[in-house]
Amino acid sequence: MEMLQTIGKAWKVPDIRKKIIFTLLMLVVFRIGSNIPIPGIDRSMLEEMFSGQYGLFDLFDLFSGGAFGNMTIFALSITPYITASIILQLLTIAIPSLERLAREGMEGRKKITQYTRYLTVALALIQAAGMTLGLFRSALISTDWFSIVIIILTLSAGTAFLMWLGEQINEHGIGNGISLIIFGGIVARLPAAIHTTWSKYVAGEVSLMTIILFIIFSVVVILGIIEVQQGQRRVPVQYAKRVVGRKMYGGQSTHIPIKVNQAGVIPVIFAMSILQFPLTITYFMNSQSAFSLWVTKWLSPSGSPGVWIYALFYAVLTIFFTYFYTMITFNPAEVANNMKQNGGFIPGIRPGRATVEYLTKVMNRVTFVGALFLAAVAILPTLVSQFTALDIHFGGTSLLIAVGVALDTMKQLEQQLIMRNYSGFLK
Repeated sequence: MEMLQTIGKAWKVPDIRKKIIFTLLMLVVFRIGSNIPIPGIDRSMLEEMFSGQYGLFDLFDLFSGGAFGNMTIFALSITPYITASIILQLLTIAIPSLERLAREGMEGRKKITQYTRYLTVALALIQAAGMTLGLFRSALISTDWFSIVIIILTLSAGTAFLMWLGEQINEHGIGNGISLIIFGGIVARLPAAIHTTWSKYVAGEVSLMTIILFIIFSVVVILGIIEVQQGQRRVPVQYAKRVVGRKMYGGQSTHIPIKVNQAGVIPVIFAMSILQFPLTITYFMNSQSAFSLWVTKWLSPSGSPGVWIYALFYAVLTIFFTYFYTMITFNPAEVANNMKQNGGFIPGIRPGRATVEYLTKVMNRVTFVGALFLAAVAILPTLVSQFTALDIHFGGTSLLIAVGVALDTMKQLEQQLIMRNYSGFLK
């Protein structure tokens, strides 16, 4: 209800209304492009290829809103940009020159953004070539080099255009452009999921009580995601008073926010990528080969007893990557050093090593709760599909991304409204 009130207030402000309309129009452009097919592809062969399980490629289809399975100009979606961003974020910690660049403020971030664009285009070309010459080769109408180059360039240009589209939303719209594009792709799958569920209900495969229980269950999960996404542990920090010249600085109290879900959806994506890699390999092999049959039985969410092994590994890998990514994004030693340099300290904790140990302990405890939450959200769709006749495509990863993007966008809307109110007060 509060969200609708915020949107209503924002819509009444002409400047914010223009930004909202611009953002919606950019998402419409994204959805139109997601339905424009790439020339030179046999559609009947494509439907036959994606009629069953296709492992890791389900993640690509999720981010592209179905454009990957339909082989449209946005088939690669924004995944090369996400990969490039993660790679550069990890390299920023490993390479001192990039670390110094990240600390240079706005100019340094602009340089890193430029590197991300170059890496995105390079990864898009590599992925497009791999898809065209590997996965989709059997669906090509013509295999001459001209046709192949056209398809590769079209796929790469689609990713570059989406990257530009996201930057335009950042500059002229509301919310994070890249996140909203992913959000648009996820939400676009909802009508098809609803239609499939209704068809099963009409055919008698799913009962009305099952659908009602699933809706209640989904609402509870979404509310849980919102609470955990918003949850944080606030570590109090006190800054000592100090005199510089004739002025006195410091003396105020603040806090360090340590989020329960510091890693976001990244651990779930990493865990899914690793687990579904064997399934992707079997796609290029004979379905009756020993390796394919073994993977389908023991490591597949549709296998027996593979579904339980898959769920267990999924949970363990999600917890591991949650700790791994949290340690990368939150460095207790660096935070403690910055506090010490600025005369800050945690009440009751000595500056230096004791502060580092305290922050590490708090981070580990908070991260444990976040890791269990991510693991539960990740495996719940698999378990629901196992015990009901519902075919759940709108899974844990989708919910985490959709709810997270919606919350971030609403925060930006609220900040825009606050800025307008302050502006009016000062006038």
